[in-house]
Amino acid sequence: MPEHLELQQLVGGVLQGGVRHRSLSWLQCSCPYLGIILATISSLFFSLCSVIVKGLVDINPIELATFRFIGVLLPSIPIAIYKEQSFFPRGKRIILVLRCFVGTTGLMLSFYAFRHMPLADASVIIFSTPVFVAIFARLFLREQCGMFNVITILLTLVGVVLITRPPFFFHEDSTSLVDEQVIEANYDVWGPVAALSSTLFGANAYVLLRALKGLHFSVIMTNFGAFALIYTLIVCYYLGALCWPLCGSDRLLVIALALFSFGGQILLTLALQFEQAGPVAIARSADIVFAFIWQIMFFKETPNVYSVLGALLVVSSVVLSGLRKWALALPRDSDLRKRLKFLVIE
Repeated sequence: MPEHLELQQLVGGVLQGGVRHRSLSWLQCSCPYLGIILATISSLFFSLCSVIVKGLVDINPIELATFRFIGVLLPSIPIAIYKEQSFFPRGKRIILVLRCFVGTTGLMLSFYAFRHMPLADASVIIFSTPVFVAIFARLFLREQCGMFNVITILLTLVGVVLITRPPFFFHEDSTSLVDEQVIEANYDVWGPVAALSSTLFGANAYVLLRALKGLHFSVIMTNFGAFALIYTLIVCYYLGALCWPLCGSDRLLVIALALFSFGGQILLTLALQFEQAGPVAIARSADIVFAFIWQIMFFKETPNVYSVLGALLVVSSVVLSGLRKWALALPRDSDLRKRLKFLVIE
């Protein structure tokens, strides 16, 4: 599970309810869509991280995850120190460790999926994580799972099936949208398995983050980065993949991976300070658009009909979920909320 999705869920609950810093308020007045713009740029940075993971074929994806977690840890430590937060607060330690474990495992699985699947397909499946949160929130937190959640979950499941194209449903090759050439639809089965597993781990990370809602985001991200760094280093040592990239260009791309991860997280945090979580979640859908562009531009992989239809279904579910979150945050007597009443029904 990419950590930027977890950060979005966390900051959406923690920072949104607080008072925004006055020194930043003039920026929002001069540019009312600043939060949306920052979220879109954040999506660009995170999508470039995915491109780097897929492109560095000579480096183990777990080792790449190690470098990315450095980008998670470095910005979190000074923020936690500045806010005078306890790094490992009592009463929350077990949940913190569980959240770190599922988050780290989910991100490593997502990196494997990026390496062994078409970039856009893997991105769409992993991006569907928030839709599945309703299932685990119902199981573990006893939260309501109404008809709206059931519809979005079903749409997402159909979309995921179209993207993964399991052999017992699809026996024939699929046709390209661009040049009508027949391309082979069968790829490494462990790629879709890793992507789906990453989605499930990510959904559980959301649920654990809700249990940690009272903690400052820097505390959670610091624990996440430190735990994940140690975890991935141990796995890399066990796999014999613990080495510095030999090629000069690979080294630069590894540094870029950490920087893009760092920049994406900071921009997403700022976006959620300027804008409500719902519109930001919708803007984050640009991640999938970028993934399709990079897939064609850098890897010469033309998406097929099934991938595009599946992506549309998943993006529709995520957008509807974001609109619902936005509608629920509006005042009850708001005219806009009345026009969006179909989104707030249980």
